[in-house]
This record gives sequence, structure tokens and C-alpha cells, in this order.
Amino acid sequence: MLFENKVVLVTGGSSGLGFAIAEAFASQGAKLVITGRRQPQLDEAVKSLGENASAVCADISNLGDLTQLFSHISGVHGHIDVLIANAGTGEIEPLGAITEAGFDRLFTTNVKGTTFTVQGALPLMGKGSSVVVIGSTASINPGPGLSVYGATKAALRSLVRSWVLDIKGSGVRINLLSPGPVDTPSLRNVLGENAQEVIDALSEKSTLGRIGQAYEIGQAALFLASDASSYVNGAELFADGGASQV
Repeated sequence: MLFENKVVLVTGGSSGLGFAIAEAFASQGAKLVITGRRQPQLDEAVKSLGENASAVCADISNLGDLTQLFSHISGVHGHIDVLIANAGTGEIEPLGAITEAGFDRLFTTNVKGTTFTVQGALPLMGKGSSVVVIGSTASINPGPGLSVYGATKAALRSLVRSWVLDIKGSGVRINLLSPGPVDTPSLRNVLGENAQEVIDALSEKSTLGRIGQAYEIGQAALFLASDASSYVNGAELFADGGASQV
């Protein structure tokens, strides 16, 4: 699973799972391009990722930003070997309190943004390239308040299953990586004062007795993007300690 001189784009790569995934590819020699919406955060991430990393400030829900992103990559690198379509957002809104604004934010970023990220990257990807779309176990077990978020991630599963047929014969693989709960600052911020209590409860559901660590998702992404999974296409890998299987 070496990526020496491979051009790897990680959207939403400046923090959380995206940054952990970017770190995994950096450790294997990739030429990294990360995106995010906040330039200062991107600058800090690039410093940590090393000299082979660069950043482009872009919001995947903005098609103009995506056009500029792919134009930049085309001019600098000429192609993309791996796309990690990670950028996304989440909100807790239970039925009865779902807002139009919240609904639109989730679908615009998670579904529309991911769709046009993949579509925009494909002309720069050739035979042997790989797309990994980051989903979530919320697509099959969303939990209270996560119906809309879970629906956006379920939509990604449907998209991937169709896309592999749309690009049949291209030599580009597309797979879905769906993490379970992972101990990140963003998760703890969403959970608020009850964070540890909820994490303990989620740990009980896992057959490993714990929730995930961000670096473990990075390792799973390396596998799906690499030649080690060369015959894996259109699949969904659940990285959740077995919670979705029991």
C-alpha cells in the first residue's frame, strides 16, 4: 500500500477524519492535495503533513470552487491517482424539529457536493485510479436525530452502486468506506456535555468494546485506494468494530 509520487486528493482534509486519512497517505509518500473551507486550518494541516502536501481552499457545495480546484490540480499535477471524497457535514435534528435550512445544508454538501466532486475528478483519473467515498454507518443505523444525515449517507451508497456501472471499462474503481463512531474533537463537540456517556454507550455496541480512532479509518482508506484491493469495486466497507454486523 505504497503511494510514492501518487497524486491523492482528500476533500475536507484539514481536520478530523479527513486529516487522519491525509496523514495516512502522507506516510506512504503521496503527493497530497487537501481541501477545506478555512485557509488558516488548511495552512496548519499542510505544515503537519509535510513538503509533499498542498492545499486549495474550496467548498465542495460550490461548483465554482470545484471547477477551480480541478483546474489547479490539472495545471500542477496533470492527473489524480486517488480521490478521497470525504468532505461532509452533520447535524442533529429530530423529527418535529427538522428545519428546511438544515435539510438543505446536509443534502447540498453531502450528496450534491460529493456527486460533483467525483464527476469533476474523473476526467483527471485513468486506469488503475481509485475513488473512495466516505459514508457512515448512520446510513443503516442513524440513531435519534440523525434521520436526514443518515439519508444523505444512504444516498451515497446508491450513487456508488450506479456509478461503477456508468464508468464500466474505465479502469477506475469506486468504493464506499463507512466508519462507525470515531473519537474525534468534532464528535465530542456535537455530543456536548454528554459526550463521554454517549461514547461509552456506543462502545458497548461494538464487538471490540470501543469506538474507533481516526488513524484506523486512514488505514482502511489506504487499503481501498491501493492495489491491495484491485478487485474490489462498488463495495461498502464498514469500519465500525463490528457494530453494524450484530
